[in-house]
Amino acid sequence: MEEQPASPSPGAARPATDRVIFGVTALLVLFFLGWGIASPVTLGTFAEAGLRWAVDGIGWGFALAATGFVVFVGWLALSRYGAIPLGGDDEQPEFHTLSWIAMMFIAGMGIGLMFFGVAEPLAHYVQPPPETVPPLSQAAVRTSFATTLFHWALHPWAIYAVVGLAIAYGAFRRGRRQMISSTFVPLLGRRGAVTPLGKVIDILALLATLFGSSASLGIGTLQISSGMRSAGWIDAVGTPVLVLIIGVLTICFVASAASGVARGIQWLSGINVVLAALLALFVLITGPSVFILSLIPTSVGSYVSDFAEMAARSGATGSEAVDEWLSSWTIFYWAWWISWAPFVGTFLARISRGRTIRQFIGGVLLVPSAVSVAWFAIFGGTAIDLQRGGAVDVAGSGNEEVQIFTVIRALPIPTVITVLVIVLVAIFFVTGADSASLVMGKFSQRGTISPRKWMIVFWGVATGSVAAIMLMSGGDHALEGIQNLTFLASVPFALVMVLMCVALTKDLRTDSLIHRRERAEQILAKLVDADEHEPAHRDDEPRDNDAEPPRTPPRGENPPEHD
Repeated sequence: MEEQPASPSPGAARPATDRVIFGVTALLVLFFLGWGIASPVTLGTFAEAGLRWAVDGIGWGFALAATGFVVFVGWLALSRYGAIPLGGDDEQPEFHTLSWIAMMFIAGMGIGLMFFGVAEPLAHYVQPPPETVPPLSQAAVRTSFATTLFHWALHPWAIYAVVGLAIAYGAFRRGRRQMISSTFVPLLGRRGAVTPLGKVIDILALLATLFGSSASLGIGTLQISSGMRSAGWIDAVGTPVLVLIIGVLTICFVASAASGVARGIQWLSGINVVLAALLALFVLITGPSVFILSLIPTSVGSYVSDFAEMAARSGATGSEAVDEWLSSWTIFYWAWWISWAPFVGTFLARISRGRTIRQFIGGVLLVPSAVSVAWFAIFGGTAIDLQRGGAVDVAGSGNEEVQIFTVIRALPIPTVITVLVIVLVAIFFVTGADSASLVMGKFSQRGTISPRKWMIVFWGVATGSVAAIMLMSGGDHALEGIQNLTFLASVPFALVMVLMCVALTKDLRTDSLIHRRERAEQILAKLVDADEHEPAHRDDEPRDNDAEPPRTPPRGENPPEHD
């Protein structure tokens, strides 16, 4: 993911910590941890009440903003701004297209796809969104995949693209620091970006990244523990087991991030992509292959046809059941993607130098979306086929984290595949959290590309600690605790992203390339206008079609000159 630079030379200046950004964020995190340790029940109650208030009061804003980001980046790609490069005018892309797409593919995979690959399509098939289609019907199959792609295709990657574009354009085109506050220079000015308001923006980005990474760690922990139980390694899953798994994963990714061994992480990422592809191919071949392949065009068609209806779904269009469903699914996803936006956006910016805005948006939106379509068709299609055929009651086998292992037990060599899934989830998180720790260190030390090791360790330990508190605050419903706290942490950063779109648009309007094109268009327009108003002949010259016959000039007058 995020590239780690070589260690600075002995004489190089050491990264300076921004005491305000780091200090305030650290204090807030410590307060949260103290509250969670002292009274996880009251923290869970507070988070649940906050979520209910937010869904009722500003859920419409989340729905509008998420779809607005899709429209915004689509407009940028199709507009004259799409030709602006993320770098100098003649600068070539830093990475070849195939390498760039491969890295985009890595960013498109993760714990989320492993956790929800089976669970989400199956959940919407067994219990579709309220007031839509009958459960367990053929229409429910189409609705389940349309809803799943609505959550995983264009919307999340448009959210990431907004932050990635703003950072890449400011850093590579304008020469600014790779900080979230630096993207607000068009609105605040260069000095305004380092004022208290600019620091508040960076603090919100830090908190969003921390809670987003912690949510992924919590979800990964739930799935690993379920896999260990499915494989017969443990008898029961309780809080001590979950905390132990979190501790082991935290040690792994902190050691990885602090070691500075970038090639090792890139190697692990490559291996993980190969293993994920092999897993998907295995399920495709041993599962209901024809049904899976037929789901791909059906899913895309249903997604496109139902897009407007799904985007407009809110509490105002239904009952209390609709509100409950939105808070558990759609709004949680928008919150999760927004909380990941500072980290993923920074990564996307890092690998996209030299690309045009149009190329960036096309790659960021289309490549991961294609991966999601294939992944959910394979794993969700297999689960639905087992469920509707009556062979296995996948939906009734347990919570979301258990269901993928229920599907695996219905396929050949289940023990080997179970171990493979556990390994995949662990490595996906280690490689992702490695980069997230570096990004949080970068934000804490004024945008440096090489944050100090103690800073990386601090944010790594904080991520693991917050994940543990999230799980404990949810009690018997651990996933709900993760969802509630993730949403609350992302609310303020959603507003930051809306203002970021305004700042980026203002920045692009003053781009030198746009100015030159406008000047060229003005000159061309003047030339065309002058040509239109210029007479076809001089008044003193006869026209070809009504030329007068030559006359004999009077004496003393010279004859007319001919060309």
